[in-house]
This record gives sequence, structure tokens and C-alpha cells, in this order.
Amino acid sequence: MPKFSVIIPLYNKGLYIKRAIESIRNQTIQNFEIIVIDGGSTDNGPNIVKELDDPRIHFFQQIGTGVSVARNQGVNKSKSDFIAFLDADDEWMPHHLETIQKLKEKFSQAGAYTTAYKFKEVNGKFRKVKYRAIPSAPWEGLIPNYFKSGALGEPPVWTSVVCIPKKIFIEMNGFPEDSWFGEDHDLFGKIALKYPIAFSWYTGAVYHREAANRIGNQQLPLTPEPFVETASKSIENGMIPKDMLNDLKEYIAKKEIKRAERNLYAEKIKEATEILKICKTHYNWLHRLKLLVIVTIPFPLLKQALKIKKKLN
Repeated sequence: MPKFSVIIPLYNKGLYIKRAIESIRNQTIQNFEIIVIDGGSTDNGPNIVKELDDPRIHFFQQIGTGVSVARNQGVNKSKSDFIAFLDADDEWMPHHLETIQKLKEKFSQAGAYTTAYKFKEVNGKFRKVKYRAIPSAPWEGLIPNYFKSGALGEPPVWTSVVCIPKKIFIEMNGFPEDSWFGEDHDLFGKIALKYPIAFSWYTGAVYHREAANRIGNQQLPLTPEPFVETASKSIENGMIPKDMLNDLKEYIAKKEIKRAERNLYAEKIKEATEILKICKTHYNWLHRLKLLVIVTIPFPLLKQALKIKKKLN
């Protein structure tokens, strides 16, 4: 049995898939299997995978559509009790799996394990993730407060660095298949509601924002993220401990402020205003205030300003 099953969803990522797989094959731990689930690619990505001479690589054609479906199917086909994920356009650093393995040995009670990661931006420059509410490097351990960290900074867990025990993944019903945006944060949030999450400051992966055809480059949905509904129901049902409640509400508020911003860019000013009026936050009050000021600008001027900002971005 391999120590790790690494799941890679593939769809028109022929430019990057070999880099992703080679970054796995270059790990200091070599006891793994790689499961590639192709969602109907029309480029040469599938052929590149099939031509790699390595019995640890398994290629499957996806049944259904969507990245969550691909990942869930990959887990169903996995042989290991420990599941790692890597997007086809990202890459791991050589000690990623070794670092995860050490975390697993030290913190067996965790529901998920993650290393730090860094961005490669569109301009080709690298940027460190802005973590908050996590002890300074070189600390490693159980994140003191996952939701506070997420509410104050960038996500402490990301799909291409997280490893999840298979039994925990199954317990949480995997990635929600009815959403294509925020589906990963829904799974991580569900885990964090019940289990601690182990973290290492070792930079285990590069998130290639400059890669073509990224899902994040698409028009983002104007509806709430799945975890907003998940968390709200848990709060309504009285399932959240008192010491977690405030930070969870702040985490939800941050996601709703981001949704208001997406509505603003979509020129849905009324919808953005209504979201901001309902939203209550202490952590992100300045961001909320700025957006409230922006929505008061006369629509013709605001529309022109949004067009200019989109061009600059």
C-alpha cells in the first residue's frame, strides 16, 4: 500500500501537467501513487501523462463534470489511507510529502495536514502568503484558530498542499459536487469545525497564478460560497462551541464581503449594498466601509471607474 495517494484533476493543462507530475516524482518520499482524472481534455495533456513511464501513475477518464467530481472519483480509486491533492498547473517542493509525514506522526489527532505555499503572480514574481493568527516560523503544530486565521489573512489551507486522512475525507462526504467555486473551502471548513488542522511553515508548493485557464480567472459566482450555508446552519442549530463562534462569524463575514465585491464588479450595485448592510464584522470593518463608500458613487461614474480598474488588473 502506498503511503500517499496523490489526486490530480486534469482538464486542458497540457502545458503544465508534466511539471506537476515531475514535482511529485522528485519528492524525498517515493512511496506514493499518482491518480490523474481527466475531465475531457482537448489538448495533449492526456497523452503526456500516458507517455510517462512510471507504474505509480494511473490515468482515468472522468465520469461527469467538475473538479470536485474529479477529485472525489480520484479518492474512490485510491489505495492509500492518506490523500494528497495537486492541481495540474501547480507544483510541489521536494520535501512537501516528507514534511506532511512528520506532521502526521506528531499530530495524529489532526483532521488535515498542510504546509505553507507561495504564489507566482501573473508578472512572474513570487509572493509569500499573508498568514495571520499562526505562530511565527519556524513553528509547526496545530493551527490555534483556523477561522480566525482565515478571517484575518489569506487561506491557511489550500488544495495543492493539503493532505487528508481518507476516513476523514469520507466522513465529510468529500468535495461538494454542486459547486465549482469555494468547494475546497467548504471541505476544509467542515473539517476545521470538528478537528484541529496541522501546519508547517515549510513552503511545500507554488500556486501558479500566471497559468492559463485557471478556474479563478473565470467569472466568479455572485451567490454565497457553500461554506457560508454550511456554517450558518451549524450556528442556527447550536452546534458551534462558544470559543469558536465569534471567529466563525467573522470568517463568514469576510466571505460575504468578498461576494459583495464580486457583485459590485458585476455592476449589481443594489445586491452589493444589501449584502454589505447585513454583514457585521470587527476584523474586516475597513474593507466593508470602503465598499459602502464606493456604492454611494453615482452609477455612471462608478461604472466607468470599474471598467478602468478591470483594464488595469
